[in-house]
Amino acid sequence: MTIAVINEFSACAKNGDIIAALEASIPGAQILNAGMAQPGQEPTLTYVHTGLIAGVLLGARWCDFAVGGCGTGQGFLISSMQFPGVITGLILEPLDAWLFSQINGGNCVSLALNKGYGWAGDINLRYIFEKLFRDPTRGYPLERAESQACSRAYIQTLSARSHRPLGEILADIPAEIWAPVLRHRPFMDIVEQNAHSDIAKIILAL
Repeated sequence: MTIAVINEFSACAKNGDIIAALEASIPGAQILNAGMAQPGQEPTLTYVHTGLIAGVLLGARWCDFAVGGCGTGQGFLISSMQFPGVITGLILEPLDAWLFSQINGGNCVSLALNKGYGWAGDINLRYIFEKLFRDPTRGYPLERAESQACSRAYIQTLSARSHRPLGEILADIPAEIWAPVLRHRPFMDIVEQNAHSDIAKIILAL
C-alpha cells in the first residue's frame, strides 16, 4: 500500500508525528511525504493546495490512500472532495477511523492537527491508523453491510458523474492556485517520477 501524507503549513510541526505513527502502525507501507515538514518552509501551502495535491495523487493512482489535515481538519476535508473519486472522512479519534473504514470505505482522511491535538496527540494518531487500516471493509453493523456497500457504490457513481475528468479540471485551475503547488518540491518530485503519465504531462506543462 502506498500512503501519501499531505499536511498544510499550520500543521508542519505534526508532519513527523504522522510519518512516525504510520510507520509504527502499518509496517511495510510505502509513504509519500508530500506535506509541509519544516516551520518557515516555502512555499506556503494551505488546505486549498493540499486538497489539490490529494486530488492529483489519488486521481492519478500514484497513491492508494491519502492522509491529510489542517488546523481543524474541516478545510482539507472540503478541499479534497472537490476532485473526482476522492472520498474523505474527518477523523478525530480511533473509533471514527474504524467506523469510516467499515461503513464508508473511503480513500482519504482529514485530521485535526491543531484543534484538540494536545498532550499524547502523537499516540492518538498511532491508534487512529491502527484502527483505520486494521480490518477489510465489511460494514457495521454487519446486518447493514449490503446496504452500506450499495451506498459506497452510489457515492462513487455520483462522484464520477458530478465531476469533469481530472485532466480537464487540472488544466482549468487558476494559475494563482497552482503557483505554490508547482514550487512545492516534495510534490513535484512525485510528478517527475511519473512523468510518463498523462496527468504528469498536464502538470509539467503548466
